[in-house]
Amino acid sequence: MNFSFKHTLYACFIGYVTQAVVSNLPSLLLIIFQDQFNLSLEKIALLITIGFSVQICIDIIAGKVVDRIGYRASIIIANLCCVGGLACMSILPEYMEPFWALLIAISLNSVGGGFIEVVISPLVGALPGDEKANAISVLHSFYCWGVVGVIFLTTLYFTIFGLRNWIYLPIIWSIVPLINTFLFTSVPVRELVEQHERTSMRRLLTLKTFWLLFVLMICAGAAEQAMSKWSSLYAERGLGVSKAFGDLLGPCAFAALMGLARIVYSKLARKVDMKKLLMWSSVLCIFSYLIASLALDPIVALIGCALTGLAIGVMWPVAISLSSETYPRGGNSMFALLALGGDIGCAIGPSAVGIVSLAVSHSSWSLIEEIQTSSQLAEFSLRGGLLLTIIFPIIIIVCIRQLQKTKNVSVKVL
Repeated sequence: MNFSFKHTLYACFIGYVTQAVVSNLPSLLLIIFQDQFNLSLEKIALLITIGFSVQICIDIIAGKVVDRIGYRASIIIANLCCVGGLACMSILPEYMEPFWALLIAISLNSVGGGFIEVVISPLVGALPGDEKANAISVLHSFYCWGVVGVIFLTTLYFTIFGLRNWIYLPIIWSIVPLINTFLFTSVPVRELVEQHERTSMRRLLTLKTFWLLFVLMICAGAAEQAMSKWSSLYAERGLGVSKAFGDLLGPCAFAALMGLARIVYSKLARKVDMKKLLMWSSVLCIFSYLIASLALDPIVALIGCALTGLAIGVMWPVAISLSSETYPRGGNSMFALLALGGDIGCAIGPSAVGIVSLAVSHSSWSLIEEIQTSSQLAEFSLRGGLLLTIIFPIIIIVCIRQLQKTKNVSVKVL
């Protein structure tokens, strides 16, 4: 079979679906891990934090690694790590202490996810001619559709086979990166910017505008993953709804609306002011998090969780689009730094929710008579953790105000 650049684009779309699988499947299994392996909330928060920390380390070195071994080898290694991580998630807990088994699995997934995040965007950006028209914006929506697919199909699997058979699920999902591994051995790839024309990482780090964009990526990642990682647990343990109903109306609706926002943005990108769009998205994000954390009715709170996806959807792709527009010769170094910022945020957001939730549960508030039961305490604690997350869209608003005052200067040459 003769592969064209169109197949490269499809493989990149599947790459973001793979990232959705390795990033979100463990979140859907948190309650199972907590019950079956007797993992505390502290250990769950630690797994999430270490997973993103590993991905951050990969982001730091990925730019240099990709320059040395090339896009094709990097993305093949990424997919193989995801295959291994998903397989280990199913197999290793039977043979070693579950916490360490899950830590190994999540770390492998983080290595794969880190390389995917750094490599996929420049791969799509390097596609010739019409093959890449609006492709970068659409590309980010495939992460969302991947999340929807993971949640819906996982829920369907549990409905048919029951929670006790979860052990086969990660192996089934490992088929996605396995297929993509074979695709990337054959599809054509191109370099985004020739190495001698790229803006150096050192140069980028001296620019005030780039640091504002870097902070935007941190806050976009934090606001997104804080809800993505905790909404399933919040729905069941905090709001008291069933796992299937909570997953579908919470994280699944969150991802669907996030994907919808990215598709709409891909159609309107040239017609809207990206900075104003980020500003209004941040305002909606604050409003949505307030509903999710403060609404007393569980259905209204879940609607707030879902609306957060609509608000957050454009933050990540708009930040990348602003960076590419401002520094068109940024190359691998720029995408690696942006991925680093996004993943720092992805680590900070869920960890902050976990830390604040634990602090609330251990504080004197837990002695109040109305919240003495464990379920009421879990609800109160998680609400407090999610409420903290409004700080991230507030910081985005501050950064946008600074960007509006800063004259954008594109870096044409070193």
